[in-house]
Amino acid sequence: MSGTSDYTPPKVWTWNKANGGQFASINRPISGPTHDKELPVGCHPLQLYSLGTPNGQKVTIMLEELLALGHEGAEYDAWLIRIGDGDQFGSGFVAVNPNSKIPALMDRSGPKPIRVFESGAILTYLAEKFGAFLPTEPSARAECLSWLFWQMGSAPYLGGGFGHFYAYAPTKIEYAIDRFAMEVKRQLDVLDRRLAESEYLAGSEYTIADIAVWPWYGGLVKGWTYGAAEFLQVEDYKNVLRWADTIYSRPAVQRGRMVNRLSGDPSSQLHERHDASDFDTRTQDKLAAAE
Repeated sequence: MSGTSDYTPPKVWTWNKANGGQFASINRPISGPTHDKELPVGCHPLQLYSLGTPNGQKVTIMLEELLALGHEGAEYDAWLIRIGDGDQFGSGFVAVNPNSKIPALMDRSGPKPIRVFESGAILTYLAEKFGAFLPTEPSARAECLSWLFWQMGSAPYLGGGFGHFYAYAPTKIEYAIDRFAMEVKRQLDVLDRRLAESEYLAGSEYTIADIAVWPWYGGLVKGWTYGAAEFLQVEDYKNVLRWADTIYSRPAVQRGRMVNRLSGDPSSQLHERHDASDFDTRTQDKLAAAE
């Protein structure tokens, strides 16, 4: 029955490696490296170590948007971190992000390399470094940062909560799916009400708030995330759909979504990005055709 369970929590929890569904091999209750592995370093000032998940897409979209504005200093190397293989637990990656999560960024443009981890921190760092996509007027800046931090606090309910129990958990638990589906729909309603009164989340201008929220919630209403669009009745959120389509029409967003991507049509997968020409020559369909 959905409201009953045979499980009684023990007095002390112990780690059972059989738990965790498809992520059992990488989930663990301790931090730190599991093996020695240095990270590669390319020729550009910014070195990104990531995967094309929603969190990873935030940063690659931001970098592509900065390049589209003409910021040559935003050139970057994007190295693939295969989290299913445990790359995030290598000693080099842990040195950049002690939390062992993608994305992680090293800025080597100055005399001393600077590490930045957590996607919201990376977006803010890049926005301040290049003076773009983050308003300077106090009230507009506050609105932008408020929506940015809204995303950072809300998305775990979508990804680790709803997404896990709806799409990945080894057993379907009605209570868990209902609980997180209700919260995700509430969040979509929050966004829909905001976007009914504003073109973008922070106001009339496109900002890092949109760049942060779109890969998660834009992807959800576009039907790309967890295959849950029908289940969540996303057609009800017309303002979110309008906003999602507007942002997806941006060429930099389309490019950013391709970087470090391992799923979807081969033409949409650019496993590593080291030059702007890679989008034309090194997507998976082009590489396969050349073999």
